[in-house]
Amino acid sequence: MIRVLVADDEPLITAGIRTVLESAGDMVVVAEAADGRAALDGAAGHRADVALVDIDMPVLDGLATVEELRHRSPHTRAVVLTAYGTEPNVLRALRAGAAGFVLKNCAPDELIRAVRAAHAGDAYLSPQVTRHVLGALPGPAPEETARRARAAHHLTRLTPRETQVLHLLAEGLSNAGIGGRLHMSETTIKTYVSRVLTKLGCANRVQAALLARDAGIADPPH
Repeated sequence: MIRVLVADDEPLITAGIRTVLESAGDMVVVAEAADGRAALDGAAGHRADVALVDIDMPVLDGLATVEELRHRSPHTRAVVLTAYGTEPNVLRALRAGAAGFVLKNCAPDELIRAVRAAHAGDAYLSPQVTRHVLGALPGPAPEETARRARAAHHLTRLTPRETQVLHLLAEGLSNAGIGGRLHMSETTIKTYVSRVLTKLGCANRVQAALLARDAGIADPPH
C-alpha cells in the first residue's frame, strides 16, 4: 500500500482527497495535516511515501514545507496541490525537488496517477500544466545568464538521442508518448529518462524539464 499524507487546511478538501485515494485500492491516507509544520511531523512520524501538500497553509506554507521535507523526511515524495496551474511560486517547489503538482479541480483518476507516479520515483504533470509552468518562467535577464550557461553546459553530457528524449520530456510527454514519437518501446524510453536524470543530476523529470527550459531547448507556449 502507498502511504499518503494529505496537508491542507480545508477539512472538506482533505476528506474528499482521502475518499478518492482510498478508492484506488493500493493507497491509504496515514495522516492529515492542517499546516506545514504538522505536515513535516506527520510525514516523518507516519513514514509517508507521498505527501500531497497545499501551497496556501498557515504556520509554514506549502513551498517551505516541500523544501524542508527533503531534510526531515527524505523518503517522502512531495506533490504540490494548487488551485492555479500557472502560479509562479510552484516553480520554487519544483526546483526544490517536488515530484510535480496537480490542480485541485483535477479528475479523481488524475490525482491517483500523480500519487502513483511520485511513489514510483517519477513525476506527474499533465502536458497542459507543464506548458504553463515552463511558460511562466521569465525570459533571460542579465542576472540569469550564468544560470542558463550552466544549464547548457549540463546538457553537453547527453548524447543526441538523450537530448531528443529530454526535449520531448520537457514538452510534458509521458514515457509512452515519447516512445510513440521516437518509435521506441516505453521500457526503452524509461531507461533513457533514468539515464538523462542521472547525467543531469536531477531528482525527477520535472527538474529535468526546467533545466531544459533554462538551456533553451524547451520553448514556452506561444
